[in-house]
Amino acid sequence: MKKFIRIISYIREYKAYMGWYSLFITLSIVFGLFSLGMLMPFMDLIFGSSELTSATATAAAGSTSNIKDIVYGFLQQSIAAHGKVQALGWICLAIIITIFLKNTFLYLSYYFLAPIRNAVTRKYSRLLYEKILQLPIGYFTEQRKGDILSRSSNDITELENSVIGALEGLIKEPLNIIGILIFLFIISVKLTLFVFILLPLAGLIVGRIGRSLKKHTNKAQVKWGEILSQMEETLTGLRIIKAFNAEGRVKKQFFNLVDDIFHIKNKILYRRDLASPVSETLGVIILCGVLWFGGKLVLSGEILSGSSFIAYVALFSQIINPSKALSQAAYNVTRGNATLDRLNEILEAPLTVEETAKPIVLESFKESIEFDNVQFLYQDTSILKNINLKIQKGKSVALVGSSGAGKSTLADLVPRFHDVSAGNLYIDGVNIKEYSLHSLRNLISIVTQEPILFNDTIAANIALGKPDATEAEIIAAAKIANAYDFIIKKEAGFKSIIGDRGSKLSGGERQRLTIARAVLKNPPILILDEATSALDTESEKLVQEAINNMMQNRTSIVIAHRLSTIRHADEIIVLQKGDIVERGNHDALLAQNGYYRKLIEMQEVK
Repeated sequence: MKKFIRIISYIREYKAYMGWYSLFITLSIVFGLFSLGMLMPFMDLIFGSSELTSATATAAAGSTSNIKDIVYGFLQQSIAAHGKVQALGWICLAIIITIFLKNTFLYLSYYFLAPIRNAVTRKYSRLLYEKILQLPIGYFTEQRKGDILSRSSNDITELENSVIGALEGLIKEPLNIIGILIFLFIISVKLTLFVFILLPLAGLIVGRIGRSLKKHTNKAQVKWGEILSQMEETLTGLRIIKAFNAEGRVKKQFFNLVDDIFHIKNKILYRRDLASPVSETLGVIILCGVLWFGGKLVLSGEILSGSSFIAYVALFSQIINPSKALSQAAYNVTRGNATLDRLNEILEAPLTVEETAKPIVLESFKESIEFDNVQFLYQDTSILKNINLKIQKGKSVALVGSSGAGKSTLADLVPRFHDVSAGNLYIDGVNIKEYSLHSLRNLISIVTQEPILFNDTIAANIALGKPDATEAEIIAAAKIANAYDFIIKKEAGFKSIIGDRGSKLSGGERQRLTIARAVLKNPPILILDEATSALDTESEKLVQEAINNMMQNRTSIVIAHRLSTIRHADEIIVLQKGDIVERGNHDALLAQNGYYRKLIEMQEVK
């Protein structure tokens, strides 16, 4: 319940709407009950009850505070002046008016509930997306993309439905039940006290049904995440699946997931759907008890007239649906808690990369980047060990080594995609943890091995890091990146949509766009992560030329797969299993006749 209360706190800005909802739903309930209460004078009029046809002076004068006496007094006056038919007309008119008012106020209550419903979706979508942007890169290496997508879509929709279902149930239905009970007490205190003995027993039985729902609801949402993951992987790797005739295997995996969720959702529905028939059966049992006990009071002549008893039964029958809805609200709370647990796994995930309370704004890069005895652990596995490295402004440093040596991890420490586990990393003599993340990353551009582009125009992709860039600046960046010639050949030029992940472009074209994006940002620090390793010879030449243009007068950290591309680096750092095993320029490392020379010879043999 605490989790549910937390959700309510998220929509506190709509407390005025909640107030209006509560007011209008209360008025709707009051007028609905009043229309049912009109059954009493109707029955008395039709069957000629002496209670209606023999008026008392007090009632006829309307000088009493009892609503029943006021209504009966008015009808008695009408009967005396115009006869029973006109009194019957007044009763029917009163029912029509009260039903109209009931439904008018019911619509108004829903009108003010709608923004609250949508506020839940908006709030959690914002919170989740903001958290995803804040979480460190390492978090997503352990998470399935489809599961995160499931939490961002299905779970939020599920939360919206469960919260609003619970809100309606926990506000509207208690008011409805209280209103009905007040009317029942007015009609017969003795009979209503008898009802109070039976209702708690029914509530306990219905309440137990929803307690096992949370476990199954959570399992279903996990399976949906797995299904979305497999669907995403299938769409991404469809060419490979077909090439290796793996359709049968992936289809079997997908069908197994679908079968699992089929059985889980069946169990959920079995339990959920049991609540309604059980509560209705219990309601009928209680109603029969009321009929027996109330009929006994009428037959024995005790303080309960036949018309009052009929009105009592009609009103009591109205308590069954609110009771069922209240049990459904309890189910919605249980279902919502299961959904919240999944969302909170992301929302409450620890931020391993955080800013200090009062970060320094890094306005420019002046001197050097320094790794001081830096170590980095990932899940207790040592990735980098005692790294000592100083990169002076304007110099280019290349990182080489076998796969898993720690090259990309070392480079990722500079923009604080990860934080060091031990030691310190300085920029201009200040620990980078003291700088604001925005100002730090504002001075860095990155070109990765896999070009990361978005389904937008060419111009928008180039201007990602500088959204206020002019057309002339975008064109200039494209020319430096050797991208201008292929762009202007497109039908829409810089306004061309490049498709999902740049699917409408070749590999070389995609990479040149990422270089143009880095050039436009015009950063003093540049990180190149194997930017040419996945390209053909012709594309590599164009991209390498663009990289050389971009690296001029910049501090560069280059992760190299093809060692021929880093021969002119000011310093080459050779990493092996997280350690720096060799360092120096190309000629000095060759002269050492060590691990670097071995890497060169291996590539030359290839």
